[in-house]
Amino acid sequence: MRGTESQSRADEYHGRQTAKRTTEAAHEEFISETAAEIADTELRDPSLYRNRELSMLDFFERVIEEARDVNNPLLERVKFVGILGSILGEFFMVRIAGLRQQVEAGVTEVSADGFTPQKLLPLVQERAWGLMKAARQCFSDLRPELETAGIHIVDYGTLDSGQQGKLDEYFESQIFPVLTPLAFDPGRPFPHISNMSHNLAVLVRDPSGEERFARVKVPGSPLPRLVPVPAPARYVAPEDGEGAPDQWFTWLEQVIAANLSSLFPGMEVLETHAFRVTRDAELAIQELEADDLLETIERFVRRRRFGSVIRVTIDEEMPERIRGILKENLELTEQDIYTVKSPLGLSSLWDLQRIDRPELSFQPLVQSTPAVLADADKPDIFAAIRQKDILLHHPYDSFDPVVDFVTSAADDPDVLAIKTTLYRVGRNAPVVDALMEAAANGKQVAVLLELKARFDEESNIGWAKALEREGVHVVYGLVGLKTHSKIMLVVRREGERIRRYVHLGTGNYNSMTTKQYTDLGYLTCNDDLGADASVVFNSLTGYATSGDYRKFLVAPTTMRRGIEERIDREIAHAERGEEAHLIFKMNSLVDKPMIRRLYRASQAGVKVELNVRGMCCLRPGVPGVSDNISERSIVGRFLEHSRIYWFRNGGEEEILLGSADLMPRNLNRRVEILFPVQDKAILRRLRDEILATYLADNMKTRVLKPDGTWEHIWPAEGETPLNAQEYFVAQAREAVLRQGDE
Repeated sequence: MRGTESQSRADEYHGRQTAKRTTEAAHEEFISETAAEIADTELRDPSLYRNRELSMLDFFERVIEEARDVNNPLLERVKFVGILGSILGEFFMVRIAGLRQQVEAGVTEVSADGFTPQKLLPLVQERAWGLMKAARQCFSDLRPELETAGIHIVDYGTLDSGQQGKLDEYFESQIFPVLTPLAFDPGRPFPHISNMSHNLAVLVRDPSGEERFARVKVPGSPLPRLVPVPAPARYVAPEDGEGAPDQWFTWLEQVIAANLSSLFPGMEVLETHAFRVTRDAELAIQELEADDLLETIERFVRRRRFGSVIRVTIDEEMPERIRGILKENLELTEQDIYTVKSPLGLSSLWDLQRIDRPELSFQPLVQSTPAVLADADKPDIFAAIRQKDILLHHPYDSFDPVVDFVTSAADDPDVLAIKTTLYRVGRNAPVVDALMEAAANGKQVAVLLELKARFDEESNIGWAKALEREGVHVVYGLVGLKTHSKIMLVVRREGERIRRYVHLGTGNYNSMTTKQYTDLGYLTCNDDLGADASVVFNSLTGYATSGDYRKFLVAPTTMRRGIEERIDREIAHAERGEEAHLIFKMNSLVDKPMIRRLYRASQAGVKVELNVRGMCCLRPGVPGVSDNISERSIVGRFLEHSRIYWFRNGGEEEILLGSADLMPRNLNRRVEILFPVQDKAILRRLRDEILATYLADNMKTRVLKPDGTWEHIWPAEGETPLNAQEYFVAQAREAVLRQGDE
C-alpha cells in the first residue's frame, strides 16, 4: 500500500512539473536569462542563496517571537500562537508535501541554494517540528497570564459537577445530533479521515468482551472548538465597575469524549485519544486536458480531501495498539507521526479574539477616508477621481471607497461596462454583490474569477455560479496561468466621450482581509492606465494577444524585462558616478535571476534597501557581492502585503505598485500587473511617509544578517521608539478626528 501512495505522489509531482514546463516554454522568450547573467558564474555560488523553505520557516519564527513579545497585549500574543498553528498546517500541506513528492519521484537535482530534495526534507521536517513544540511551549507559558486575567482554558475533568452538567446538556442538544461514529471491523473498512480534521480514536468493548475500534470526527464550524463554560458555583462575579467577570472555556473534543457512552450504547468505552490528520493539498491540475475548467476544479477540490497523509498529530497518551491501527491504515511512517501533549491544533486559539476585553487587545482600528471623499455625505466618486488620483492605504484607510466605486458604477445610468479580476473575495463579498446588481441593471459585466486560488477554490466556484446566474460574463482563468492581478475597470459615457476609471491594487477585493492586511489601492482615470486596463481585459477574456502597454508591466510577458531594465538603469547611474538607489517592499524575494541582478547593482554601487515580509533568498552584506544591500522584515499587528518598487532614476524617481512579488511563479506563471504612480503628490507620500516610516521602524523590524540569521532591532539609547503600523493607526485616528471637527 505504501508503494501505491508513493507512486501517487510521484505521479502528482510529475504532473505538476509537466504543467509548469508547458507554461514556461510558452513564454520562454520572456524569461530567458541574458548572456550577462549566464556569465556571472561567481554570482551562482550556492552560498549566496538562502533556501526558500528554510527562509519561510524563519518567517514563522518571527511570528512566534510576536507571541513571546511582552510589549504585545495578552490576547494578541495568544492570537500569534494561533496564526502559527494555521500557517504551519498549510506549510505541511504544500511545502513538505511537495518535497515528499520530489523525493518519492526520485528527483535529485541540486537547487541554486545547494540542496537536493533528499537533503532538504529532513531539515525542513525537523525545523517544522521545532516550531510546533515552540508554539505549544509558548501557549503553556501564556496560560498563567490568561488565568490571572480571568480567562480560564480548563480541562473538562477539572470542572465541578454543575459545570459538567451544563456541558452535558449542551452536548445532547447541540453536539450529539451532528456526530457520526464510524466503526472499523471486518464488515466495515477503515473510515476516510479528511484533511485537517480533528478526530477521536475510540476503543470500546462489546458485551462479548471483544475490543473494537471506532473513529469520531470532532465537528467544526459553527460549533466552537473552545466551548464557553458557566462559572463555577464558588465564583463571585465582580461588582459593576470593578473589572470584567472571569470566563471559562474547555475543548470541544473533551466534551465529546466525556459523553461517548451516548454514541456507543451497550458498549463499554475503554479509551479515547485525539488525533489530527494533515494531507497533501498540492495536487496537480491537468488544465491542458480539461474541456471544462470549472468541472475540473470541482473534481480537484474533492480529490484534495483524499490526498496522501503528510502529518498525523497524536495525543502523547495514545497507546501503541491504537497508534499501530492509525499507522497501518493511514500508511504512515514514524516520520509522519508527531506526538504532542493535548490539546491538539492550536489554530483554534484565534477564536479568543472574540472575547470583549479591550485592555487585552490592540487599540481598536479607526479607519479613515481620504479627504476628497470625506468632505460630503454622499460624494460623487467619479468626480473625485477626475479631480485627482486617489491612494488608499489599507487597513488604515477604509475599503469603503472601493465598494462605493463599484456600487456607484452599478447604479449609474452612464456606466456602460464593468470589468474586474477576482482572486480571493471571502464569504461576505460586497464587491461581488455590486457586480451582480450591475448585471441586473443591464450593465455589461465581465469577471475573471480565478478558480485556482489555493484553498479558495470551493468558495470561488460558488461565486462563479452565482455571478453566472445573474448574467455576468465569467471567465475562470487562463490555461497554465493563475490570474493574480487586482484590477477593476469602469467604462462610463460622459457627454461626447467615453472615459475609463480604474482601480488597481496590491490586495484582494475582500472586505475582511482589508482590515487585517496592509495593502495599497489606486483610483484613477488616467488615459494611459485606462487604455492598458482595456488591453489586459481583452487578453483575459478574448483571444487578443498581449500588445504593447503604455505604462503597465504585465507578467508573464513584460514584467520581468521591465523590472530588469529599471535595475540596469540604476546600475548605469551608479557607473556614471551618480547617486543610485532602490527601495523594494514586497512579500517574498525568491527569483534567482532577480537576486543576481540586485547583487550586480550592489557591486556597481547602487544602494538597495529591501523590506521583505516573508521569504528572502538573498544574502545581504556579503563582502564584494551585497555590501550595499540591506534587508528588513516587519511582523506586527497586520500582515504586510503591499508591494512597492521605488527607483531613484537620477532624480526622476519612479514608483511601481501592484500584485507581484519577485518570485518565479509571479513573474513566469501568473498574470500580474505593476503600474507606475502618475500623481506626484502620491509619489511623495509613498516615498516620504510610507516607505520612510517602514525603514525607520525600530520596534517590529528584524534585520537579515549575512550569515542568514535575523536580528530584532530595538531603539538605541535616546532614540524614539517607532512602530510603523501603530504610527499609521494613530495617523488614521487623527485624520478621522480632524474630519469630525471640520
